Formats: sequence, structure tokens, C-alpha cells
Amino acid sequence: MAWNEPGGGNGNQHDPWSGGGRRGSGGGGNKGGGDNQGGPPDLDEALKKFQDKLNSMLGGRGNRGGKGGRGGRGGRSRNPFTLPGLLIIIALAIWAASGFYLVDQSERGVVLRFGKFQEVVSPGLQWNPPLIDDVRMVNVTRVRSVSQTQSMLTQDENIVSVEISAQYQVADPRGYVLNVRDPELSLANALDSALRHVVGGTDMIDILTSGREILGSAVSNRLQSYMDSYGTGISLVTLNVESTSPPDAVQDAFDDVIRAREDRQRTINEAMAYANAIIPAAQGQAQRVVEQGQGYRESVVAEARGQASRFSALLAQYRDAPQIMRERLYLDAISEVLGQTNKVLVDVDQNSPLMVLPMDKLSRSSGSSAAASDADHQLDPKVLERIRAESRAAGESSTSSSSVGSSGGSTGIQREGR
Repeated sequence: MAWNEPGGGNGNQHDPWSGGGRRGSGGGGNKGGGDNQGGPPDLDEALKKFQDKLNSMLGGRGNRGGKGGRGGRGGRSRNPFTLPGLLIIIALAIWAASGFYLVDQSERGVVLRFGKFQEVVSPGLQWNPPLIDDVRMVNVTRVRSVSQTQSMLTQDENIVSVEISAQYQVADPRGYVLNVRDPELSLANALDSALRHVVGGTDMIDILTSGREILGSAVSNRLQSYMDSYGTGISLVTLNVESTSPPDAVQDAFDDVIRAREDRQRTINEAMAYANAIIPAAQGQAQRVVEQGQGYRESVVAEARGQASRFSALLAQYRDAPQIMRERLYLDAISEVLGQTNKVLVDVDQNSPLMVLPMDKLSRSSGSSAAASDADHQLDPKVLERIRAESRAAGESSTSSSSVGSSGGSTGIQREGR
């Protein structure tokens, strides 16, 4: 039979919401449950039962069930440590969960335990007890920058304005966090100090012109030494001298000075280029003259030695036949001397054969001389006729010498003896 079947009687009701029926005799709190008729459950009663169970778990005193609950036994005594323990467990769970944190790849974590340095943690998921450890994240890959523009006094007591910038990274996270209260402010002050120290030992012209690179290198080295001595954990990446300029009141004058220096340097460069072009040519010409002199010396020496050898050979021949050598030397001398003149020497003796110089020389000499002066080279008709006849007959030149001279515009013929 179903539990809600009509006419089932009180003893046969087995609905789950009522406390009556056969279970009604088990407890005093459900003593009046037999009077409950079949129907929907009571939500208020279910909520009340849940509260009673919760109170019993926390050590509280449960409510008495039903109207006949007065005769039932009372609940258990409440445990005073149950609720605080549960709260402590929950708090510990929350505290432990809040200790997890993530360190990025570009960061390092500096762990302080009660304010004392503990360790430097690497990238990844880390855990440290909250409220006990203090973790400070430091980015070690980001390049930071600081710049300054200062007017300062140079070594030659002039004022110059310098704009400089420095790029740096954190090399030591522990030193960056613990050794200095404000590392960036310390870096700015150290940069100003290093810049003033270097500029104070340099002339203004060097700072404005060619000394800027040296200035930047000196400031960088000094600034890095300051950071190392302070223990800031900062490492300089680059230091750039952005600009150097004189005061505005004298800017035009300094521009003129710089232009004059540039013109001077350009003139020096042009002179050096000209010198580089002229000097090698002059050296080559000097070397050529030296070599020509050496060649001339060697030729003169060789010619002198040849003449000395020839003279020695002629001397031996002269000793053997003096008369023949005298005549031979005379003929050679006359040939050499008369070979350089335009005059023609012939022999006009009627009885002896006519001896003339080579006809090619005669024709060239008479052709070139006729353009200058015809009167100086006119020959006697008898001489010309005889020359032609002898040329046709013999065709050879004579070795004898005669002199053809002219006096007062006329041509004279004179016999030359030996």
C-alpha cells in the first residue's frame, strides 16, 4: 500500500516528513508525529533541523522537536574551541594561498625576511610566507635613462653648457634594493659630479670641438667608478654627450672662431695634398738628374779611357813609323775640322787629277747655302766643269785639300800644301 493511500490509518503512514507511525515511539521529540496527516513537507521545519545539526556540530544545544519535546533529553554541551579552530584553519588556508607569486623572466625577486636579506629568487612560480617575507621585484633587463643639462666652468675659466644622457641597467638586484635608498637620484647626483669634474679640467675649445668623445669617455669611467663605490648595483650601458655650446651671449663669436678653425684645417689639408703631389715628382726628377749625371760620368770616364788606350796604341805605331803616322794624323784632323764647314775645298792644279769632297755633301752644302747667300758659294766655271767631268769619269772623292775663299764679294781659289 502506498504511504499516502487514503484510509491507511495512522499506523500505516510512512511519509518521510512526518515523525509518526511506527517510528513515533522511538524518541520523545517525535512523540506527537502520529497526529500528522499526509501532505507536503514543511520547509521551516527542515531549515530548523539543519540549524540544529549545525549547532550540534559546533557544540551547541539543539532545539526540542515537536510539541511534546519538553519531555525529551537536552542536547550536548557546546565545545568552546570548535569555532575558533575552524576559523583558524580557514585563515591558515587563505594565508598559505596568498604566499604564491610569479616572477617574470625579466625580473628578479629580492626576499627580505623580517627586513633582513634572505635570497634573490629566479624567474618562475615562487612561494614565500606572507607577512613574514617581503619580496621586491627588480627588472634587470630594462634599459633606464637619465639626462642632464648643466652650465659649468671650464679649465680656462669659460662657461659652457653641456647636455648629457646616460643609459643603465640593474646588474645587482640586492645592491639596487638595499644599499642605496634612491638609486636613480644617486645616479643623477653622481653624473653631475663626474661631469663637473671632467669639464673643470678641460679647455672650452676642446669641449666644443674635437674633445667631445674624450669628454664622454672620461665621464663614463668616472661615473661607473662612483656607482661601484656606492654599491648601487647599476651598470652603465652608454653615455652620450648630446650637445656642447657656449653661452648665448657669445654664441656668434664662437661660431666665427669655429669657422676660422675649419678654414685653417681645410687650408692645411690642401697644402698637404699639394705637397704630396709635388714632392714625389721632385724626388723623381732629382733621381733622374742623379742617374743622368752618373751616366754622363761613366761615359766621360769610358771615353777618356778609350782615348788613352787609342793614344797608347798610336804611340806604339808612331814609334815604328813616325812619318806615316804624322801624315795620317794630319789627314784625320783636317777631315774632322773641314767636315763641319760649308766651304768646299778643291785642287785646281791642271796637271794633277781633281780630288773633291763627296758629292752628296757638296750638293747639300751648296743647296742650303744658296738660300742664305749665293755670292759666298759661287765656284769658277772651270772648277765646276772639271768637277762634273771627274764625277762622270771616276765617281769617287778626293782626299786632298784645297781652300776656296772669297774676298770683297768674289770667290778666290787657293792651293793648300801639306
